[in-house]
Amino acid sequence: MLPNAMSGAVGSAVSAPVPDEAVAPLMRGITVLRRLTEADGALSLSGLEKATGLARSTVDRITATLARMGYVRLDGRDAVLAPRLMELGNAYLASIRLPRLLDAYADALADEFDESVSLAVGDRDGIRFIHQATRRRAMSLSFRIGDLLPAERTAPGPLFATEWDAADWARWRARREADPEARGFPAVPPRGGAYDDFEARTAEAGARGWALDDQLIEPGLVAVSVPVREPRTGRVACVANVVSHTSRHTAESLGSALLPRLRVAVAEMEAELKRDRGPRVASGPYGSGAGSAPSGLAAWTSASKQELGREFIESLARGLTVITSFGEGRAELTLTDVAQATGLARATARRALITLEHLGYVESYDRVFRLTPRVLGLGFPPLSMLPLSRIAAPHLAELSERVHDSASLAILTGGGEEVQYTARVATSRVMSVNITLGTRLPAYATSLGRVMLADLPEPRLPELLPLTPHTITDRRELLALLERVRSDGYALVDGELEEGLRSIAVPVRDGGGRVVAAVNVAMHSSRRSVEQCVAEVLPELRAVVGRIEAELRVAGRFRRVPGV
Repeated sequence: MLPNAMSGAVGSAVSAPVPDEAVAPLMRGITVLRRLTEADGALSLSGLEKATGLARSTVDRITATLARMGYVRLDGRDAVLAPRLMELGNAYLASIRLPRLLDAYADALADEFDESVSLAVGDRDGIRFIHQATRRRAMSLSFRIGDLLPAERTAPGPLFATEWDAADWARWRARREADPEARGFPAVPPRGGAYDDFEARTAEAGARGWALDDQLIEPGLVAVSVPVREPRTGRVACVANVVSHTSRHTAESLGSALLPRLRVAVAEMEAELKRDRGPRVASGPYGSGAGSAPSGLAAWTSASKQELGREFIESLARGLTVITSFGEGRAELTLTDVAQATGLARATARRALITLEHLGYVESYDRVFRLTPRVLGLGFPPLSMLPLSRIAAPHLAELSERVHDSASLAILTGGGEEVQYTARVATSRVMSVNITLGTRLPAYATSLGRVMLADLPEPRLPELLPLTPHTITDRRELLALLERVRSDGYALVDGELEEGLRSIAVPVRDGGGRVVAAVNVAMHSSRRSVEQCVAEVLPELRAVVGRIEAELRVAGRFRRVPGV
């Protein structure tokens, strides 16, 4: 039997006894991830010890295992969630297919309304957002993808509750009695007061087919929601939700002004679901999704165990790997499917699935398993807000430490004429490159700018001014140089921006192969020759950018990464 500290591992949702075959290390590891998520992505190791009730030695072993998986970064005495952890939530989002099919409709609606539009799915007696199209305002929606909100304090909640059975309502009443201020939902401010009208609002939402939130989340926030239904089952697949502020709309005017167009958009979404032939899971079965999956996802765990010994918890790593066996085309998997996808023995996969089902991350019926929205609670909300600069920062620090020179990340701005520094790690030297965040420099004379300009079909070049005697100012010569940069995959600039300044840069590409930023190493020319920069620095630079791109692909799969 597991320690008492584990009984509350997933909050009030778990009331059944822990199955005898449950994997205790997996439960403990998930507890650590949940506590890190609740702490907005970072917590000291001693803080984790206190928050989880686990022994410090256990916390150390769990975080070491998660760090080996790339899910956590150990920064001194702190454990910090890493973007790669988002592959767990991505597995859920890919399996339901709804973001890929419906995100564009929500984005277009947000542009048309000039209001925030979201898509939400039900999670027992709460809701979670799976997509957000927000407006940039001083007062705007701040909920994140994966945030859990109490159903009774949202517009989507009554629409999902129209499909609740007696057990669902009993669970909701028990939770309300135990937590009347919804303190178990960190994404919303605690708020007292009765919500005894929730059943009446649910009945009203069922009768009219839409629902309002009149400042239930917090004063000033109003919303209107319409359900998007599965074409085959008629059940609620997700809910489209439009949010505004009372400075722009009352709840009534929001409904009267925007509801007709919202209903048209929802009809378009439902038509898209009807056209789609791929496997999908929402509120009910939608066919088997046991498509192709790369086998042997857990094969590396044995090697990690041999290398790290006791510090690597193999059963935790293998249990989390089971989550990643799901995805697009693999929405519903049998035990055999999971074992084949991960390379695990059936008995090992079975115990992991039993544990995940007990914790509410997997549900089963007719001998098939599928992920639940609860998977989004494993790090997705804080990680979904990370800009590219924060994704790159630890990698820049690693690069700077390895080459003993300054490393920077920049984007193209000013209509493509300038680079702007968005992340930087400087070295401590008597003579070093002194550039601050936000600095803008002419793109044509920098290594950062040239690798980004080289990706453009028609780079915009301003008047080429001679910043030093070495600056290339001939337009045709520069265009020919950009062709070589495109072919070589890097740019080296020697004394063209400033005498004595030498830098080498490589591009950062998103999941679609588009150059979205660049990373460089800059130094005084006395530090290394041009040949040494290419031979010594370029391989390190490319390796680090490869790791940034890998995390960017995970982080940007179902959301737009700020700064890209």
